[in-house]
Amino acid sequence: MSIELTAIFLALIAMLANGEYFLGSSMLSRPLVTCTLAGLVMGDITQGIIIGATLELAFVGSFSIGASIPPEIISGSILGTAFAIGAGKSTEIALTLGIPIASFVLLVKNLCFLFILPYFVHKADQYACEGNGKGMDRMNLLGGFFSVNLPIGLVVGLSYLFGSSAINDLLEMIPKFIIDGLGIATGLLPAFGFAMLMKIMIKKTNVTFFVLGFTLAVYMKVPVTGVAIFGACIALILTGYSAFNGKKDVIEDGNQRLNNNTGDTLGIQEINYENEEF
Repeated sequence: MSIELTAIFLALIAMLANGEYFLGSSMLSRPLVTCTLAGLVMGDITQGIIIGATLELAFVGSFSIGASIPPEIISGSILGTAFAIGAGKSTEIALTLGIPIASFVLLVKNLCFLFILPYFVHKADQYACEGNGKGMDRMNLLGGFFSVNLPIGLVVGLSYLFGSSAINDLLEMIPKFIIDGLGIATGLLPAFGFAMLMKIMIKKTNVTFFVLGFTLAVYMKVPVTGVAIFGACIALILTGYSAFNGKKDVIEDGNQRLNNNTGDTLGIQEINYENEEF
């Protein structure tokens, strides 16, 4: 496959992954998906899956919270995978290239948000005042396409088209001991990603479950899949129990209000179906 055609396919993957900005969230933007598709284009889907799984762990805690926007992982994942596979390098190189690329493209994305997206937002406001629902829908689609989808696709395609040879020459100059150090850093980044995720999720009310999972994995040598299944069972039990209690509370509250309105003395579990509205 020619380098021009490869660049076009990589750009289309980036546009597909960014499609959730105007079509809704679909999880196509996750590295496990984008890296696999990039590996398919580069002719090594197995390595693409491996790189995607590694980047997924590294970016697992990357979420947009308020004004804090994480690196643009779509472009970083696609270009990191393409450059690494194209140069015949390992997963460590893909991760090393992916993170700075994602940080750089975030600047491009922010510029698009500042100078392109506001036009479509103001037009959508105008259509809203006029009660034009179709116009609002059109601005939603066009705004997402021209402010995020198309620019990121162009960045990915042009970056691979004009930067692949330069990246290959740069990678050939990196000494082996640096590559080995990057391998060690790659092993630490997934732990850093989980730490970022735990910083968001962990509370006093659920810290026990983290300790339980750690104990199962480290001291009882239960595989990760086993820990996940065990956790899923606990989640189903607890949510089912909560749903049952919630339904019971709703029935009790309904009975209490019915008693207050009618003055009838009903039992806690009894419902007067003649007076109840469905």
